[in-house]
Amino acid sequence: MSDAPASLDERLARALAPLLDEAPSPVLLAVSGGPDSTALMHAARSAGGRVRVATVDHGLRAGSATEAVEVGLLAAELGLGHTILTWDAPRRDSAIQTAARSARYRLLTDHAARIGAGLVLTAHTLDDQAETVLMRLLAGSGPAGLAGMRSERSLTPKIRLARPFLDIPKADLVAYCEAYHLPFLLDPSNQDERFARARLRRLLPLLAREGLNPARLGRLAVRAARDDAALRQRADAVLSEIARNEVGELRLDGHRLRREPEAIALRVLDTAMDTIATIQEPPVPKRLGRLEALVLDALLPALTEGRVLRRTLRGVLIETDRKGTIRLAAAPPRRAGGERR
Repeated sequence: MSDAPASLDERLARALAPLLDEAPSPVLLAVSGGPDSTALMHAARSAGGRVRVATVDHGLRAGSATEAVEVGLLAAELGLGHTILTWDAPRRDSAIQTAARSARYRLLTDHAARIGAGLVLTAHTLDDQAETVLMRLLAGSGPAGLAGMRSERSLTPKIRLARPFLDIPKADLVAYCEAYHLPFLLDPSNQDERFARARLRRLLPLLAREGLNPARLGRLAVRAARDDAALRQRADAVLSEIARNEVGELRLDGHRLRREPEAIALRVLDTAMDTIATIQEPPVPKRLGRLEALVLDALLPALTEGRVLRRTLRGVLIETDRKGTIRLAAAPPRRAGGERR
């Protein structure tokens, strides 16, 4: 018999029910062994054989392999199949958390495809969302970034990722584990102040005293996502109206584009570049400041003044002519010295 409040049991069940009830194929749970994912695994156990569990062992600290085995033992007690996914690729100390995150999703996606799972669930919480929003704010993000982590997104055309606990505080999931006497791990890297997220985690209680608590940051993310979705929908409609596909390139009606609000013009160019940009290793990161400099400081003034412009961003060559046509094509490869050919 557990000591968990019925309201907490019901809240987790309500968060999971739409996902577990609708998914026709196996559902894969990403479980690291921390309190959040342990609560996810326990709360989802009622779905029985339709649920599979995977733990990614990044090998970043001593004992990680043993911890992954312990997750498997708990999964077995709950009647759930478990697989350990090992990240054994070379890694560098710089940006190790970013690399580990990319590897984690890649391994989970590959495993989901192998077992035929169309849905992957992670246990990100309201606290994780608050930290993400703060990190994006410090990075100077716009609405798309301030929307934080989305409750759902596609990993592949056939596999989607969902975060059912994104509006649940971490403390509630810790309380859930304690009530059910579930063993869980505490990742020491969460307190390692070499990492920006850990430093922000330490500051959150101070910000909460001033009213900037995780709940308010979570609401900011919801509102930013709502506004960004509306802007993106309008930008997609504009792009479909002004774009013309040519062999190996995309042409836009620049005069039509410059009549749109700046927020729409930015998104139109961003999406247009995505259709041209080739896959790069590592991928070229998006920087809102660079996009603003291109569109607001260079492209729109050139269109207004009828000037020729030639710029490169994210591996895409952007050119305008005196007639107001914008041409986007893959940028030529760089020479050994760094110059474009």
